Amino acid sequence: MEHFFTADILLPKRGTDLTRFSVVACDQYTSEPKYWERVRNKTEREVSAYHLIFPEAELKTADFTKKIEQINRTMEEYLDGGVFASYPDSMFYVERTLRNGAVRRGLIGRVDLEEYDYQKGSQSLIRATEGTVLERIPPRVKIREHAPLELPHVMLLVDDPAKSVIEPLQPQAEQWEQVYDFSLMEDSGRLKGWRLPEQAVKQVAVALAALVDPKAFSGRYQVEDCPSLLFAVGDGNHSLATAKACYEALKETLGGEAARRHPARYALVELVNLHDTSLEFEAIHRVVFGVDPDHLLQEMKKALSVTEEAVLDGQSFVMVRGERKECLNVPDPDSNLAVGTLQNFLDQYTKTFGGETDYIHGEAVVESLCRERQDVVGFLLPCMEKSELFRTVILDGALPRKTFSMGEACDKRFYLEARKIR
Repeated sequence: MEHFFTADILLPKRGTDLTRFSVVACDQYTSEPKYWERVRNKTEREVSAYHLIFPEAELKTADFTKKIEQINRTMEEYLDGGVFASYPDSMFYVERTLRNGAVRRGLIGRVDLEEYDYQKGSQSLIRATEGTVLERIPPRVKIREHAPLELPHVMLLVDDPAKSVIEPLQPQAEQWEQVYDFSLMEDSGRLKGWRLPEQAVKQVAVALAALVDPKAFSGRYQVEDCPSLLFAVGDGNHSLATAKACYEALKETLGGEAARRHPARYALVELVNLHDTSLEFEAIHRVVFGVDPDHLLQEMKKALSVTEEAVLDGQSFVMVRGERKECLNVPDPDSNLAVGTLQNFLDQYTKTFGGETDYIHGEAVVESLCRERQDVVGFLLPCMEKSELFRTVILDGALPRKTFSMGEACDKRFYLEARKIR
């Protein structure tokens, strides 16, 4: 049974300035309005994906309804005006050169939203890796529900340590039709893509089927009687959740059978191997503002029995107070990862006693914040190993929000490929 499908993919016609067309995912650079101002200036009066998306950095400044109407009109204009070339029944092999020179390999194709469930504890074939913030879905639904096109920034991960799915395509790619090769704006690397021939599409299907085989799955993760997990959402979970919500709404209005034949049942995504050497997981640390650090530590000792003494088979993280750093160990954690154990405690603590948790990249930033104020406490977390991701999702469900980061903002997916969803 296939789980990753070809799609009728749309690309800007040859001759289009793809460097100006392709822009980074809408949820990046949210605190850097000057980035999006530069993008806006570069794409003004140009055919560009910038005119087809709603950057989150502009959510509070733009007229929400007017912006959505303009996006949908521009999509219709691009479709009617012959901006796109169609690649029917296609799958693309892509190589993204990152800013640091590393190359990330992926596949562009379609997944079935019937096989995706973002709820915590989901047993579906496609699962979220981090908790989905339900409040973020309704505004995104308003953006998508009447849109004739989708442009994906969703990245799905497949746990393929043997590199059997994507990597074997690389030596063959130069023999195939190349569909794009261009530099990305804002010094964000380069993007190349090739269209897979039919035999290569079949090769991908066979390799994925082997990964999802129930016996192989149970042996790989040392679990019994667990439904197989094939794809974990690495980036763009709220966008995929929005696509799912729109599809479920179609079921209610069209009826189940008509909805199942509707193009919105599927979503266009990029598939990447978790074990691609370019993918690096980075820890996301915690800083809690507006609290008494001594009181927080006392409550943590009550709740988690934390100790400064090393414990066997426990978990650890570093607490930062002022200039002081101390390693705390949890002898009996309630989560498979230290970040989950800590997050559960912080959620309960701030709910009971107040305070606000922020999520920080970089140890130096955490330490600086803790030195500046007395009502701040920081926690430095170990980075999760990539090999832990799938097993943790299988055992614990979706991870706590902001568990890990995959690369810098400039290395996130850029919009390029499109698909009709109406």
